[in-house]
Amino acid sequence: MSTVFVTGGAGYIGSICVERMLDRGLQVAVFDNLSEGHRRAVDGRAVFFQGDLRDRAVLRRAMNEFQPGAVMHFAANALVGESMENPSKYFRNNVSHGINLLDMAVESGVKKFVFSSTCATFGIPECIPIDESLPQRPINPYGESKLMFEKILDWYGRIHGLSFVALRYFNAAGATQKFGEDHRVETHLIPNILKVALGQRPSVDIYGTDYPTPDGTCIRDYIHILDLAKAHILALDSPRSAFYNLGTGGGTSVREVIETCRQVTGKDIPAVEKPRRPGDPPRLVAASEKIQTELGWKPEFQNIRAIIESAWAWHTAHPDGYGD
Repeated sequence: MSTVFVTGGAGYIGSICVERMLDRGLQVAVFDNLSEGHRRAVDGRAVFFQGDLRDRAVLRRAMNEFQPGAVMHFAANALVGESMENPSKYFRNNVSHGINLLDMAVESGVKKFVFSSTCATFGIPECIPIDESLPQRPINPYGESKLMFEKILDWYGRIHGLSFVALRYFNAAGATQKFGEDHRVETHLIPNILKVALGQRPSVDIYGTDYPTPDGTCIRDYIHILDLAKAHILALDSPRSAFYNLGTGGGTSVREVIETCRQVTGKDIPAVEKPRRPGDPPRLVAASEKIQTELGWKPEFQNIRAIIESAWAWHTAHPDGYGD
């Protein structure tokens, strides 16, 4: 697919996927309402449409003008805690407004749809690592909204012939030289630790130190943003519709991430131990054998230090993020 319409392309993951697609000679249009994303995060080589997925007329005009062969869908609300407080927002934005995008894709003759999903669709997994065969039982409206959209995608594939790939992952991290992680409400561990190193926060919180893990803190699967981008680009040429989990096959504890950040930054990063948060599983690691076998994807960055080094380089160059 040489022309790709990217929703949420001004956000963290979307912006870097756009950059990598442009580097490979693809033509890219970004569609974003800038409620979470940043105008400065849109690569200057991309066509930009400011609009909201709730507005079918604006969406139709943008797609008619650009005439994409594929859609890559990142636009979503993604704060688990907020979804427990305001489920309406998550079902409207992640499901209902996503259906507008699907309808316009079918109407415009789009042949391929790549969906940014999440391993949160599995809830608390029965076993680790999490592969595609495990039952999906979300424990929050965010995960439920993503699972609902996966099911809708499957029906659009059966009824309208829309070929799709849904990619499920946890804990995107790292940066490129140009683009990095700048959320208006930051909940991710690595950028919050680096804010301490930058002197923007006094300390980082550790939620739970009594888990059944080697050092008592939660273990998570951190995947470099460039490896995620590679998977999304490979998905454009997938010969069939499919659901894939993405992970490195390993995991890093909260204490290990903090200590690595200390080593990379050379800064004393105070950590404050706090009680567990409800619903945090001790260990979440995604298996990726299926996508490796079927699409030839393989993560290049399996060392947490390399991921943190790339993030630190971007944050030191952009201490105020995108500044908007």
